[in-house]
Amino acid sequence: MTDWAPYTERAKDWFESLRDSICAAFEEIEREAGSDASFQYDSWQREEDGNDQPGGGTRGLMKGKVFEKVGVNVSTVHGNFAPEFASTINGASAENPGFSATGISLVAHMANPHVPAVHMNTRFLTTGKAWFGGGADLNPPIPYEQDTEEFHAAFRAACAGHNPTYYERFKKWADDYFYIPHRGVHRGVGGIFYDHLECDDEAAWERNFAFTQDVGKAFLDIFPKLVRRRMGSEFSDAEKLQQLEWRGRYAEFNLVYDRGTLFGLKTGGNIDAILMSLPPEANWS
Repeated sequence: MTDWAPYTERAKDWFESLRDSICAAFEEIEREAGSDASFQYDSWQREEDGNDQPGGGTRGLMKGKVFEKVGVNVSTVHGNFAPEFASTINGASAENPGFSATGISLVAHMANPHVPAVHMNTRFLTTGKAWFGGGADLNPPIPYEQDTEEFHAAFRAACAGHNPTYYERFKKWADDYFYIPHRGVHRGVGGIFYDHLECDDEAAWERNFAFTQDVGKAFLDIFPKLVRRRMGSEFSDAEKLQQLEWRGRYAEFNLVYDRGTLFGLKTGGNIDAILMSLPPEANWS
């Protein structure tokens, strides 16, 4: 059986470097807008009875002129799932509840309703199996076809460099996953979502890690371009209200259906970090 601990460490190092690059890019946008906003970082430690190395993470949070609220979290945790939860996780069971997980999670809620909100997450998990998952999806209160096309094109290109089937598969997965059944609407205009990209051996890990890195690079390349395109747009009170109502839908999805939220809560994650995805202000009319 492969010892995945060194690979978890490599993935953690990448996720942390990606966080640093993203946060620097977002702070640069704030500077361009005449704001001195910057990320504030809070570290936390996970607790688990009988576990002297449960891990933890760092939450980065910025509230600025362009980014009304953006959170970038990196966590690396180790331990055991609760028996009733273990059976719902790939490769785990009540008899074998051990796991490790490392990942980056980002959600940005924007001040200007013409600028799309966004979510991005990539992760590496081990149980009795080892796999990568993640993706990114665009969530504009006021959709622009140009933005949607360019966002998808970035991830189409990232996928094409690894497997010609990835983009269509992972786009459909995002469309199916980021859907609010009780509203009968999608959360946004989609992107890609993948999970259980399994690592049967070290060679498979390297391939899946390279793909996951390209997903992060694609996000870092395309999203700041979309922000700069729209952040100076004038907007009306009606458009701001449209944004707040849309944020309500976003909150509903994350609290009711999002698997990452559930995973964090079930594994003793930091509550503030888990719920950083919620918008600073929303409206239900």
